[in-house]
Amino acid sequence: MQDVADPELLSALRADLAGFTVEGLEEAWGPVAAAALGRDDPVPALLELDRREPSRVRLLGRLFVLGGSVRLEEAATAFPRLGLDGAVALGLVEVDGDGVRAIVDLRPSAIADEHGVASWWIVSDLGELALGGELPDEHVLGAGAASSTLAGITVPADGGTVLDLGTGSGIQALHALRTASRVVGTDVSPRAIRFAGLNAALNGVEIDLRLGDLYAPVAGERFDRIVSNPPFVITPRGADGVPAYTYRDGGAVGDGLVAAVVSGAREHLAPGGIAQLLGNWEVRGDEAAARDRVLGWAAGLDVWVVQRDLLDPAEYAETWVRDGGAHPGTARWRALVRAWLDDFADRGVTAIGAGYMTLRAPGPGTAPMRRFEHLDAPLAGGVAEAIAAGLAAHDWQAARRDDTLAGARLAVAPDVTEHRHHWPGEADPTVLELRQGSGFARVRRVDTVTAAVVGACDGELALEDIVRAVARILQVDGAETLHDVLPVVRELLVEGFLRIPS
Repeated sequence: MQDVADPELLSALRADLAGFTVEGLEEAWGPVAAAALGRDDPVPALLELDRREPSRVRLLGRLFVLGGSVRLEEAATAFPRLGLDGAVALGLVEVDGDGVRAIVDLRPSAIADEHGVASWWIVSDLGELALGGELPDEHVLGAGAASSTLAGITVPADGGTVLDLGTGSGIQALHALRTASRVVGTDVSPRAIRFAGLNAALNGVEIDLRLGDLYAPVAGERFDRIVSNPPFVITPRGADGVPAYTYRDGGAVGDGLVAAVVSGAREHLAPGGIAQLLGNWEVRGDEAAARDRVLGWAAGLDVWVVQRDLLDPAEYAETWVRDGGAHPGTARWRALVRAWLDDFADRGVTAIGAGYMTLRAPGPGTAPMRRFEHLDAPLAGGVAEAIAAGLAAHDWQAARRDDTLAGARLAVAPDVTEHRHHWPGEADPTVLELRQGSGFARVRRVDTVTAAVVGACDGELALEDIVRAVARILQVDGAETLHDVLPVVRELLVEGFLRIPS
């Protein structure tokens, strides 16, 4: 891989990659093989390629996605414009006897959302599938599940500036450029910076790439957005034989790396700016104390933590030992899991939380926010929009006293449905639930009064009028009912079940 790629070679490579898309690869080996690859099983795809006539896209898929080799004469088909010499010069492949094999992973990545459809080619290090064993310590990861998750929750920059902290191969920077005026990417790994530079050039965009640890390369600078998929994995330090992968292990003890990313955001966000990151955090005994500790990292910032998983130490250890390529049942596996469990025991860790965090620098019109919630339901799309709307709704309701809120004309969100559960033979429901069809897909149990009030919120009637009408029907005190409903309404606004007036 060249530090600065030849523009003419890149132009030829782009021409050769035409049709090398997510859809093109699925067509090359079929949907069953594509699904198997999602489970890290390459066998169906390899079998399909053996059965089908070689084509440029199929040869590129064999080389760069499956980590296979092609014959010298097939390389001419794979690179009709670039040529084998050009592919070697770019550091993409090497000649091995009478064959050619990839020395990097190169694959398409795509996204479709409210901003439209975008696609890129991402070059990174070969993965475990291609290597057939454990990854090297300096491995640079491509576009994976975590990067897709972060892209899916990121609030658009709306023309502002973005810092991609720990840019890796640059995938988040590419996503950010869809809505940002300028993107700065930092990484402690020189190899990652080279990959990110190659990906920017290959995809025809500009990213200001800087080498250094965490926020050091942007000292004194502030941004409208910060995004980070940091090396958040909690890894034993000082234990013999435990690999320290640059892409996932930040070198800190416990969850110290995530704490540093969170606390450092305060000095680098413009007023009203938003930082979003993935992270893991330790629970040391009491879960409530752990929540307070995590929220405490964001002193001086608004903070919203969404915990998606809560794993016991053994589950966590097994997950990340497997991720590195060690196989269950081997002596290597047992030794690594033991190192993880000993490390957790030293700090009294009883569980590990995983999820994402949204931070915001206080700005005009914003209200202090400190929120930690566990939401493990499957997401329904539109999470970034739900986060942006939640921040706005939080500020809106916090700026209004109860009497002002009571006069507001609210509307139930269009994706909300009401579900009633009955005991067999009973006329009245025993459980009432509000369910969201998008965003976090929350399910909230409510009482009869709340369900009736939400159902009547149509954007035309004032909230207090709705509550009085419901109280009369149910023959309860209207003033007391309004007093009880208002705090619930505030929460329903932030959660997205109710919409603020437009």
